[in-house]
Amino acid sequence: MIAKLNPELALDASVVAFTKALQHAGFTGDIETSYGSRLAVATDNSVYQALPQAVLLPRSTDDLVIMTSLAQTSSFSHLKFSPRGGGTGTNGQALTEHIVVDLSRHMRQILELNVEERWVRVQAGVIKDQLNAFLKPYGFFFAPDLSTSNRATIGGMINTDASGQGSLVYGKTSDHVLALKTVLIDGNVLNTRKMPLFEAEHRAEQPNSIGRIYRQVLDSCRNKRALILDKFPRLNRFLTGYDLEHVFNADLTEFDLSRIITGSEGSLGFVTEAKLNITPIAKYKCLVNIKYDSFESALRNSPFLVAAAATSVETVDSKVLNLARSDIVWHQVKDLITDVPGKEMQGLNIVEYNTESEQEIHDKISALTARLDEAIEQQQGGIIGYQLTYDAAAINAIYTMRKKAVGLLGNTAGNHKPVAFAEDTAVPPENLADFILEFRALLDAHGLHYGMFGHVDAGVLHVRPALDLYDPEQERLLRTISDQVVALTAKYGGLMWGEHGKGYRSEYGPAFFGEELFTELRKIKAAFDPRNRVNPGKICTPYQSADALVSVDGQKRAWFDRQIPVAVRESFDSSLNCNGNGLCFNYEESSPMCPSSKITKDRRHSPKGRAGLMREWLRLQQQAGEDILQTEQRLLSEGQSISSIWQKIKNTLAKRQGEADFSHEVMEAMEGCLACKACAGQCPIKVDVPSFRARFLQLYHSRYLRPAKDYVVANIERTAPLLAKAPKLVNFFLGQRWLQKGLEHGVGYVDTPLLSVPTLAQRLEGRYSFSFDKLNTLTAEERQRTVLLVQDPFTSFYEAELVADALQLLEKLGYRPLLLPFLPNGKPEHVKGFLKQFAATAATAAAFFNQLNQYQLPLLGLDASLVLVYRDEYVKALGTERGDFQVLLLQEWLVQQSLPKVAQAQQFSLLAHCTEKTALPASEKHWQQIFAQMGLELKPVSVGCCGMAGTYGHEKQQLENSKALFELSWRAPVTQLGNEQILVTGFSCRSQVKRLVGDKPRHPLQALLRALV
Repeated sequence: MIAKLNPELALDASVVAFTKALQHAGFTGDIETSYGSRLAVATDNSVYQALPQAVLLPRSTDDLVIMTSLAQTSSFSHLKFSPRGGGTGTNGQALTEHIVVDLSRHMRQILELNVEERWVRVQAGVIKDQLNAFLKPYGFFFAPDLSTSNRATIGGMINTDASGQGSLVYGKTSDHVLALKTVLIDGNVLNTRKMPLFEAEHRAEQPNSIGRIYRQVLDSCRNKRALILDKFPRLNRFLTGYDLEHVFNADLTEFDLSRIITGSEGSLGFVTEAKLNITPIAKYKCLVNIKYDSFESALRNSPFLVAAAATSVETVDSKVLNLARSDIVWHQVKDLITDVPGKEMQGLNIVEYNTESEQEIHDKISALTARLDEAIEQQQGGIIGYQLTYDAAAINAIYTMRKKAVGLLGNTAGNHKPVAFAEDTAVPPENLADFILEFRALLDAHGLHYGMFGHVDAGVLHVRPALDLYDPEQERLLRTISDQVVALTAKYGGLMWGEHGKGYRSEYGPAFFGEELFTELRKIKAAFDPRNRVNPGKICTPYQSADALVSVDGQKRAWFDRQIPVAVRESFDSSLNCNGNGLCFNYEESSPMCPSSKITKDRRHSPKGRAGLMREWLRLQQQAGEDILQTEQRLLSEGQSISSIWQKIKNTLAKRQGEADFSHEVMEAMEGCLACKACAGQCPIKVDVPSFRARFLQLYHSRYLRPAKDYVVANIERTAPLLAKAPKLVNFFLGQRWLQKGLEHGVGYVDTPLLSVPTLAQRLEGRYSFSFDKLNTLTAEERQRTVLLVQDPFTSFYEAELVADALQLLEKLGYRPLLLPFLPNGKPEHVKGFLKQFAATAATAAAFFNQLNQYQLPLLGLDASLVLVYRDEYVKALGTERGDFQVLLLQEWLVQQSLPKVAQAQQFSLLAHCTEKTALPASEKHWQQIFAQMGLELKPVSVGCCGMAGTYGHEKQQLENSKALFELSWRAPVTQLGNEQILVTGFSCRSQVKRLVGDKPRHPLQALLRALV
């Protein structure tokens, strides 16, 4: 039995008092003080960890004013705060042991758009890709690009002065900020914009904090102008800190205080709104993928490409390319980056051209390809080949791969993981190749492995050396390398933090700026935040303050993880390996990635959040003396004793009476998971929440009783065949309101699906029946046409017409289908954490399928969520005893067959199951190929999760989220296209459409069957 956990990390009494006072003061946002909520924001994409005292999630600027004004009262004047956006920083910029102010959950409104003047006004929590999706119909976009664009907030971009691909042409975030609204720590609201110098001087006369800020910035930036121009490097990237140079224009007639705030890493105040300029979307685009025999060749060729007037040049090395090949993203780009026969591709330059005229792009591409053809023919520059595309979808796919590169580097086996700490060096582009050679020599001297990619047109390199931070010696090496890289970048006229901010690297600021300029930074900090209360320790401390800066030696996640036994870490590696890249925060409604994160906007309910909770839970269990692996083995091999059941009853009663246990917080997050496994497919680190969730559920219920609904769900594969013996009677009772209410209130189960009438057996009337005798008497010719259909509980008992149609379709295609007897698959047991029962179910099914395997006949299944269990969970549960049998989905098999043309061409739209799309990325294409071969047209529709996910949508506690998920991306295409047009692959999805729209859509195979009739 697991231990009860009470982390000894009580909240400061003044923080508790502050949160209560906030509520009484009219704060309308969320206030979270639970250990789990605080833990969810204790990490980012860096190696550091800092547990805050509370998390505040404001809804408006007014909430920030209420918060900061209250914080000025004597009781709370010692409290400190750190703003937070997307939480994807690589250097701990938003980490704090104080109070986190998270603007990402609620402040996501796009407030105003002026197309004529080309600007947009947004709240700080708006996500970069969200903004561009809004702007696209108007022909504009917000230009600064970055790899985390589908979860990075505008506020975060402003605070790090973010930039990325295409920055030579489009610039940095600061180049696009027209005005900012910032709440200061004293409660004043500071509105900043570019203005004539005399207006700034007039504002400096105000007798308040705003006047003080204007006076200090005017004084520092004007009086130290010559030193600033001499000291600041001539780079495309800003050095993050306070942009002393660009506050003034060249002739000192204009003043823009926003430039000080942009890049300040939240150390000056809380940016709540921004007015941004927007850029017209170029009409013509072309992407050229140039292949090289070495990474060095790619680097040394980049200046030529920049000179050839490219919009952007991105470089990746072979390590990153090879990692991409093993990821879900590769199927979208493999035809765009093909191997060169007889050559080894060790480097790639991704070169983009954007123009307003077709002739201009034609001329540029013609000139470039002529040079490339000549170089290939004469074997110059290491160029071995190239491919180009004008297709917008293909260009987007390439950049999706490139953006995923950061996360992919983290997906390496073993304890040595690529670590972000020197990953954004910037030097003048003409120095980049020599700098990288010396950088590689530095890393090689320490015997480290690494992958490299970057924005070579801007001289920015991304490299993450692989370190084992569980080893204290390797942690000390991080410090050594950091010092060496700082010196190396200075040698080549650059800086260590060229793109991702300083954060815990702030300690290097004084040496870089020099004492005189760094003192000016401190004076500016003091003008904004005299008592060091806003993101303390980052960038600089206030002038004359004795407070220290944060350091690269700060406490790291690995310090906590070291306390987990090695065997446990290795067993739960899926949760331990999460590096916080945050791809699971993807805002896109049509993306299948983590629906619970999308609908709740709660970081606990994301793969990153759940992985973090699991890691801490494992650490605390170890601290309490619990051997988790031993407990698991006991649960898998032994039954329950009367004493253990009695203890569970007592523990559950104590829980209902409010007894605290951190396990309850973990359980809350795990229950919100839909077990769709999108994370396992889409996360670059392959964090597989459903797998460690099932293990946690089993362990949790070794201490606490299970709810009745868990038994209902887990046993559905055993009860459905029994209920199907009297389906009309069962359906009659299920239709009674009193029973529905009883199931809702007594079991927590709603909208119970009705059994199929007629049943499958009644529909088939003995046809397609299976027996081993039939298999043994098949002739060689009959074997060639025989296929075996594997049953699943949902289609066989709740959608029998689909199984019958599948058999009829196979028969019409000239095959001899046989329906295998129904055997439980075990997925419902696994989802609810009945792992002992699941192992037994899996062993029984595997034995049967392996017996069939000797006949070498195709085994076909209809529902992806069930079929994929044979490939994943069976392997984990049974190991080598799983055997070699293979169950294919119908489309995986059909796409390999010769199919007849139908008489009449038709068009359909495909809405695919999210588990299917992420685990089998070629699935939609397979259906398209099948339909095309038969003379039909099938167009995939981009949708996320429908909200049903097996039985998730039938659970009372998840009902509202289930319906809300359907509204996000499903209702619109379903209602616009209609049931005759849409085809839906998932049983859950079809059931959800029927429940919320009224009619059940068809499966693709049913459209094929109808077309053949």
